[in-house]
Amino acid sequence: MRPGPSSTPQTDEEAARPYLWRFWRHIPGHGRVAIFDRSWYGRVLVERVEGLCGEEAWRRAYGEFNAFEADLVTNGILSVKFWLQIGKVEQLRRFRERQRGGFKHFKITPEDWRNRKRWDEYQPAAEMIDRMSTDLAPWTLVEAEDKLLERIKVLKTIRRTFEAAP
Repeated sequence: MRPGPSSTPQTDEEAARPYLWRFWRHIPGHGRVAIFDRSWYGRVLVERVEGLCGEEAWRRAYGEFNAFEADLVTNGILSVKFWLQIGKVEQLRRFRERQRGGFKHFKITPEDWRNRKRWDEYQPAAEMIDRMSTDLAPWTLVEAEDKLLERIKVLKTIRRTFEAAP
């Protein structure tokens, strides 16, 4: 298995097909919901920063992903995309809290600490938000320093999306 676009390893079957194939097969049918955590954006964010794909691949991906999302939306899929933004200070506070133990101890790994050290390298790659926010599939930026306000904004955005659906 080779590294995939997120924390999920890419299988040999996936590597033998176009990049988006691994996501197409998980698109829900009519009346169903799917939640993708990071998903195809790994190509233009994680894979870009970690050097798991070449510059040509991640640059090409912007157009491919915008076309993919447009195809989903024009075929009746509701798209709701969230970017949860926290600062370095709040992230460090949460990491330390999780590391102290308790219920959320499982949520912190050495990989989280390693990625935190690359914070500044990830900042330029966050251009994906602007490059992949379209009229058909816009990003919603969520100020996530306050978890209650974060959740309220996410829920209101989902409600508005469903209410506006044809």
